[in-house]
Amino acid sequence: MTEDDFPVYRPMMRDLPCSDRPRERLLRYGASSLSSQDLLAIVLRSGPRGENVLAMALRLISHYKGLRGLARTPSAELEKQHGMGPAKTAEILAAFELGRRLSIVSPEERPVVTSPADAANLLMAEMGGEEQEQIRTLLLDTKHRVIGSSMVYKGNVNTAVVRLAEIFRDAVRANCVAIIVAHNHPSGDPSPSDDDVRITKDIIEAGKLLQIEVLDHLVIGQQGFISLKERGLGFEA
Repeated sequence: MTEDDFPVYRPMMRDLPCSDRPRERLLRYGASSLSSQDLLAIVLRSGPRGENVLAMALRLISHYKGLRGLARTPSAELEKQHGMGPAKTAEILAAFELGRRLSIVSPEERPVVTSPADAANLLMAEMGGEEQEQIRTLLLDTKHRVIGSSMVYKGNVNTAVVRLAEIFRDAVRANCVAIIVAHNHPSGDPSPSDDDVRITKDIIEAGKLLQIEVLDHLVIGQQGFISLKERGLGFEA
């Protein structure tokens, strides 16, 4: 017989000492003392047969390469994961949405964009390694604090068919006064093309009509970014 012939024992939460249970530790020591695995386990409450909820939480976080990946996962895909289903999927989505709303209603904790590097740092982790081209906007208030981030296009983005209304859709809804536009080059080279400069000019003109200032247009590659405003491309001197 081999080790594979013996079942792996995974204790259930009820078998763990109270001091090791995430919910009890949260109440005793505070939420900030818990790991992401612990917090997700509290949201999920229970795991599937043969797997405790801590193991399930770790599996999901590992599979999606962190909380950011988990938060971006479509509900239909999440439901297919072992032990998930409509109820647990809804619980996870609700938890992420509460966090997003809290960041919106807590302006003092919002990141402030004071330079192209500030904006790039908020976007490069998600956009730099993307294999598909995408266009995003950062939505800013009067003090250039980030209100939110909007995905405008994803996939085979042809600048000839980019609709300016889509660029400003969420900015208008959020009543923000300024935006920063960013798109990635899946090739990894952030050098802007002639089309990038052309669409930048069009976006700036549309922003003037809507009274929404376009602060910059960033092109993001795998190892860096280029600010079209810093290069004087598409922006008036």
